[in-house]
Amino acid sequence: GHIVRNWKVRWFVLLQDKLLYYKIEGGKKEPSPKGRILLDGCTITCPCLEYENRPLLIKLKTKTNTDYFLECCSREERDSWALDITGAIHAGHPVQVQELHKMKNSFKLLENISLHHIVERMCDNTTGIKLTRNLEQGNRYKETFTGSALVDWLISNSFAVSRFEAVTLASMLMEENFIKPVGARSTEATRYSDLSEQFLDDSTALYMFAESSNKNISSKEELQFNISELSGTIVKQGFLVKQGHKRKNWKVRRFVLRADPAFLHYYDPTKEENRPVGGFSLRGCLVSALEDNGVPAGVKGNVQGNLFKIITKNDIHYYIQASSKAERTQWIEAIKPLT
Repeated sequence: GHIVRNWKVRWFVLLQDKLLYYKIEGGKKEPSPKGRILLDGCTITCPCLEYENRPLLIKLKTKTNTDYFLECCSREERDSWALDITGAIHAGHPVQVQELHKMKNSFKLLENISLHHIVERMCDNTTGIKLTRNLEQGNRYKETFTGSALVDWLISNSFAVSRFEAVTLASMLMEENFIKPVGARSTEATRYSDLSEQFLDDSTALYMFAESSNKNISSKEELQFNISELSGTIVKQGFLVKQGHKRKNWKVRRFVLRADPAFLHYYDPTKEENRPVGGFSLRGCLVSALEDNGVPAGVKGNVQGNLFKIITKNDIHYYIQASSKAERTQWIEAIKPLT
C-alpha cells in the first residue's frame, strides 16, 4: 500500500501498456480495477532485496518515481511475471523482447570477473548476503543461506544478468571452495558430474561459507614454470572457460598468449598472485573450432557453445569456451600463427 504500508492480496491483469489490480471480495475479483500502473517509462527490479524477509518481490518504479512492491507466491511465478512485465515495458521494441527471452539461458563471461571480489562483497555486514539459521530434516544449521537467496543476491548486485548465469557463477564459487553445501539436499546435488547441476537454485538447498576461502596450494602441488617461457611478448589475453583434465568440470581462467617463445598460459582469477596454474608450448599444436550442433567425445558438463580445441604435440587435448563466436575466432586466429 502507498498510504498504509501494509500488504494486501490483489488480482493482477497485465495489458500491453499497463498493469491493472483488483480487490478480491468473497473469493472473486471486483469488476472495476482498484488501481493501475502505467508501464511506459517504468523500470523493473527483480529480484528486489529491499525487504529482507520478503525474497519474492518485484519492484516497479514509474517514470514519475512512484515505487510499487509486488510479492509473488513462488520464485517461478515471480520470474515469470518479471519477464512478461519487462516484455510489456519494451513492447514497442520486439528485438529487445526477443533478447530478453534468450537471456534466460544465456552465458556471457564477465570481463573483470574476480571471485575474491564477489566473496568480499558477500561477506559485507551491510550489503552482503544474509546468513540465517535453517532447519533441514531435524538438523539445525547456523550461518547458512539458500541457493535461491545466493542467486537473487548475485543478480541484484549485477554480478549476473540471468538466473542461469548466476547459477554458473555460484557453481564456480563452490568449485573453488569459497562456499560449500550443507545438508542432504545440496550435498546430494554435488554428486552430479555436470557442474551446472551441482549448485541448486532452490529455497530448500543450504550453503555456507567455506572455513578456508583462501586456499593455499601446497609446495607439492605447485607447478614449476621456466622463466624463459613467461618472458615472451604478450599477444593476447582475456577470460575463457576451460575444461579440467581430471574432473572434466569447467572453470573460468585468464588466458595469456605469448610469442617468442610461443606459449599459452592460464591463471586462476581467484588467486591474487600473478602465477599461472597451467600452460603449454604452442609449437606443433593444432587449434580448431568445434561446431555448436553437437558435443564431441571428451567434452562433458556445461557446454554453452563457442567451443574450440587445442591439441598439443604430445596429444593432450584442451577444450575451451569463448563468450561469443567472434571471440573464439579472434583467439584461433591469434594462436594459429604461433603453432
